[in-house]
Amino acid sequence: MKEKVILAYSGGLDTTAIIPWLKENYDYDVVCVCADVGQGNELDGLEERAKLSGATKLYIEDLTDEFVDDYVVPTVQANAVYEYKYLLGTSFARPVIAKRLVEIARKEGAVAICHGATGKGNDQVRFELTIKALAPDLKIIAPWRCNDTWNMQSREDEIEYCKKHGIDLPFSADNSYSRDRNLWHISHEGLELEDPANEPNYDHLLVLGTTPEKAPEEGEYVTITFEKGVPKKINGEAMKASDIIRKLNELGGKHGIGIIDIVENRVVGMKSRGVYETPGGTILLEAHKQLEELILDRDTLTYKQVISHKFADLVYEGKWFTPLREALQAFVESTQERVTGEVKFKLYKGNIIKAGTTSSNSLYSETLASFTTGELYDHHDAEGFINLFGLSMKVRALLDADK
Repeated sequence: MKEKVILAYSGGLDTTAIIPWLKENYDYDVVCVCADVGQGNELDGLEERAKLSGATKLYIEDLTDEFVDDYVVPTVQANAVYEYKYLLGTSFARPVIAKRLVEIARKEGAVAICHGATGKGNDQVRFELTIKALAPDLKIIAPWRCNDTWNMQSREDEIEYCKKHGIDLPFSADNSYSRDRNLWHISHEGLELEDPANEPNYDHLLVLGTTPEKAPEEGEYVTITFEKGVPKKINGEAMKASDIIRKLNELGGKHGIGIIDIVENRVVGMKSRGVYETPGGTILLEAHKQLEELILDRDTLTYKQVISHKFADLVYEGKWFTPLREALQAFVESTQERVTGEVKFKLYKGNIIKAGTTSSNSLYSETLASFTTGELYDHHDAEGFINLFGLSMKVRALLDADK
């Protein structure tokens, strides 16, 4: 009986070409695994395509709710954003996919896992760190790094290779954006985006929504209800978190929300330019931040910002299954115990405009904040506080004046 390899399979040209390549170079039975993390109709026709390409078996695994509940929501609770802009859409999808690859490898008794990520990108790091953390005994095969046996450098090469192996599928050699899609976002790279001096061709590029200029002239009010930092309702209607994101994607796309153009620092050391559409995620993250600013005390909120940056770096670098990420998440979860309430805002031409935040756990006191502060606050107390708070500054200034 032949040994088995688990292939992370998308059904695209790259992973289709990898199937005969694995059989030719390793003599493995190829078991394909396609993870559904909310990429929509991209999964249509995969079973037939995998079999025509020579796969022994195909798993199509619906991971959408696991992806949202166990990876997206904790990252939102952490307010984690990479390099000020990137909401980590591809980054936190890779560990949930790789985890399922490992689980099916154990089920099938496979000896190796193969992925189609290139040697220039972040995804090779994310896939392989997860595999190493969960199954250090499994062999990892990355065709794009196999210089002796992977000789394909273009789509034309891959199409020709497939045809030579009896796989004549309707792939085209036309140039298009390189995209990655899941429920949280869609990314775009390539074509005019390869030169940062070029303006993106948004009319050709956008998939999930429209530009702010083309958004409706009328704004739209939306209310999100959170319980312990977890989104539970939209406009009073209870939904699971994945459905909340679907609804927010629809609303955000309509109003031109969540389009970013970024030159980011990849893990492997180079800069890359991409455009990301994250309409629902942008709204959800902003709503969560609005609620936290009402509830968290100053010290916790300030320190949480430090944690947010580190959490984002770990997710971006593929270090989800690490003790540090678990420890940071434990801190974040403790901060969310009181993050319950309702956030109202207006969506208008790319903007998320505050329209009211309420919580039974709010630390905001109208009595304290107003000029008529009542018994809790005596204006005269501020004088002694300022004297002590600025004492070291005054001592230094006096010392300098005597020199």
